[in-house]
Amino acid sequence: MDDLLERLRAGLPAEALITDPDVTASYGNDMASFCAAGTPAVVVLPRSVEQVRHVMRTATELRVPVVPQGARTGLSGAANASDGCIVLSLTKMDRILEISPVDRIAVVEPGVVNAVLSRAVGEHGLYYPPDPSSWEMCTIGGNIGTASGGLCCVKYGVTAEYVLGLTVVLADGRLLKTGRRTAKGVAGYDLTRLFVGSEGSLGIVVEAVLALRPQPPAQLVLAAEFPSAATACDAVCAIMERGHTPSLLEIMDRTTVRAVNELANMGLPETTEALLLAAFDTPDPAADLAAVGALCEAAGATEVVPADTVAESELLLQARRMSLTALEKVKSATMIDDVCVPRSKLGAMIEGTAAVAEKYDLTIGVCAHAGDGNTHPVVCFDHLDPDESRRARESFDEIMALGLELGGTITGEHGVGVLKKEWLARELGPVSLELQRGIKQTFDPLGILNPGKLF
Repeated sequence: MDDLLERLRAGLPAEALITDPDVTASYGNDMASFCAAGTPAVVVLPRSVEQVRHVMRTATELRVPVVPQGARTGLSGAANASDGCIVLSLTKMDRILEISPVDRIAVVEPGVVNAVLSRAVGEHGLYYPPDPSSWEMCTIGGNIGTASGGLCCVKYGVTAEYVLGLTVVLADGRLLKTGRRTAKGVAGYDLTRLFVGSEGSLGIVVEAVLALRPQPPAQLVLAAEFPSAATACDAVCAIMERGHTPSLLEIMDRTTVRAVNELANMGLPETTEALLLAAFDTPDPAADLAAVGALCEAAGATEVVPADTVAESELLLQARRMSLTALEKVKSATMIDDVCVPRSKLGAMIEGTAAVAEKYDLTIGVCAHAGDGNTHPVVCFDHLDPDESRRARESFDEIMALGLELGGTITGEHGVGVLKKEWLARELGPVSLELQRGIKQTFDPLGILNPGKLF
């Protein structure tokens, strides 16, 4: 420990090191339940690429594990510390280095907060689409590490589609540049995509070149009430089959709607079994909403209410964004699933989740990026009740098994981390798992980068 601190201090300013155990303990974990976390030896908050390189060279020399962290808003335990590790918190590397309206790119450090970047590029008439629900807190580095999504993925895609190039510090301190800043380029293997979603297990991202789009018109939102999740999902399928391109298409079940009203008195309709939100940012969003509204009515909607103004639309979006926070208030703890299925199987996924809730006598609220088939079943339970905690864990696993049976994946945007390690092997199969472990060995032969995650 003394040798580690001495070597770190040789290349870092005093304010970059945290050794107080009471403070370092607060960096132990992200927001996931049921994920083991260790006690870090030290927390480092670098402000430069060279400082990160010094940390990695030191870690390699002493064989000390390094756990990179952003804002720790993750939901899989991917940022959880391991005993005796260096926690490398990148939140101080928060500069927007460049915004180019001509090239439609932004160059940023990993600690830039998603919402800060979105507002900054908006001043130039540009748009950075990926918008996780935690966008006011989460960082670009964390978004890249977990390949996160958001509410607008149905039209604009996920984080991976906007990362053009990366600067990465490797396990031994070498500096690697991947990708490009050009509109296209196919030179060599696509190492950039390899790092996106790797959860800090292959290297430390210290700079990213991000693609931007022109700022779209302000979106308008429609809310539709349905007597069942099945009819709401029928509407989703009809919307996509007819070729519509909503900028947002979300479902909240009755449990979620009631939780949001309880938290913020939003006035959402509590008699509905499923609330569907659809948005368009087209030149004539009212016409698009009218067409989608007709499809909702044909699918069985009992009420269809299009927002007349951007302000009304924003209130509906706020309700959706606070869904997870609201469900966290139902019981003392939650487990948040992230199962993504083909759109055509969305109704079966939501109805199957309701059956799991009944089987285990638990409250499980579901909100979903319906346009992607990405569901977030939230298991609410009392963590002080051993039996209820056991049932929560078993229900969580059963929901993931259901997703795989329906042709889906165990994670659409939250990542694997600690929470889903055993399930990753089930989804990938032995050949893919062997190859992925080989990639990890190539980039991190000593196994010091975020050990215990993914595999």
